Amino acid sequence: MDPVRNPFAPGAGSPPPELAGRTAVLNDASVALQRLAAGRAAQSVILVGLRGVGKTVLLNAIEAAAEKAGHSALMMEAHEGKRLAALLVPRLRELLMRLSRIERAREQANRGLRVLKSFVGAVKKLKVGDIELELGIEAEQGTADSGDLEADLPSLLLSVAEAARAAGTAATLLIDEMQYLEEKEFSALIMSVHRINQKGLPLVLMGAGLPQILALAGDSKSYAERLFSFPAIGALDTEDARSAIRAPVEQSAARIEEAALHEILEQSRCYPYFLQQWGYESWNMASGATITRQDVERATLKTLGSLDQSFFRVRVDRCKPSEKRYMRALAELGPGEHRSGAIAELLGLKVTSVGPTRASLIRKGMLYSPAHGDNTFTVPMFDEFMRREMPQMPER
Repeated sequence: MDPVRNPFAPGAGSPPPELAGRTAVLNDASVALQRLAAGRAAQSVILVGLRGVGKTVLLNAIEAAAEKAGHSALMMEAHEGKRLAALLVPRLRELLMRLSRIERAREQANRGLRVLKSFVGAVKKLKVGDIELELGIEAEQGTADSGDLEADLPSLLLSVAEAARAAGTAATLLIDEMQYLEEKEFSALIMSVHRINQKGLPLVLMGAGLPQILALAGDSKSYAERLFSFPAIGALDTEDARSAIRAPVEQSAARIEEAALHEILEQSRCYPYFLQQWGYESWNMASGATITRQDVERATLKTLGSLDQSFFRVRVDRCKPSEKRYMRALAELGPGEHRSGAIAELLGLKVTSVGPTRASLIRKGMLYSPAHGDNTFTVPMFDEFMRREMPQMPER
């Protein structure tokens, strides 16, 4: 079929598969945002799931809902090599500068800027000289300037929330890839949300991260479960996955055979990102107005090649040779969770000697540990990719 009309192409206009079956999650987030805008308490939300399940798409949808509810929405993405303070400072400065132009909020917003300057001065390793110079005001002495993130961040975010309240608005912080935060950073965020909730101020945190974020939250503060909901974002159920493929096809005045639809669901394991890729290539393979099973079978080779060169490879290329060998051994054991001892045995090494490699892969977001000593990939179907990438197990 005409690739120009392909409803699965990025930006094609059809709702992406990532939003199919996510109504409950989006509704809960929307209610929380509306409650906050109405001056009532709201629970912060952190979406938890593997790669390719649509967490970022959902977070973008929540950002749009926040703006619709009248919030000031601040989206940011955590990543390796950049600390939480470096993510927050530019966006908070932007918000406070905007609020300072509102007459009734000017005093609180200017105080927030002074607190921000104190915070920046206390974070010695943060390179924010341009921001400090642009503020052109004195720091707020004695507030957010101790150099202890768990003490300073709550004071900073309280001042931001107070400025938002004075302006008659609410602030929504949206942080993607939260698994890259350090434990102390996550703890400081939890403490900030706790204090803001206690004072009934209009600021909420909406985030997303890989499954290890649950352990990070538990390690950081025992009351995290009261402050946050952690909806699990996984593969779609069969009916939602069918709808994610069938609806865009039929809306484009085409059709898909039942056998073809079944084949796409089987090959993609109903993961949203993979559904979209198989849908895209299957549409392009179809010669008429109907996608057949043969079209999907021919599309599978093209889809896997595309995933290998982009979705999978961009992750494995960040890894050292020792880390690739470790992942290849995990892949050799098949899908699911496997013990560290079994992986070490395949490599002909002691568990203690491969411990640093395992820890590094977890930090990079390649693996997570569902239970002590267990290991599994954070990327669906990554075991199959590793076997394609390294057909033979590395020699001992």
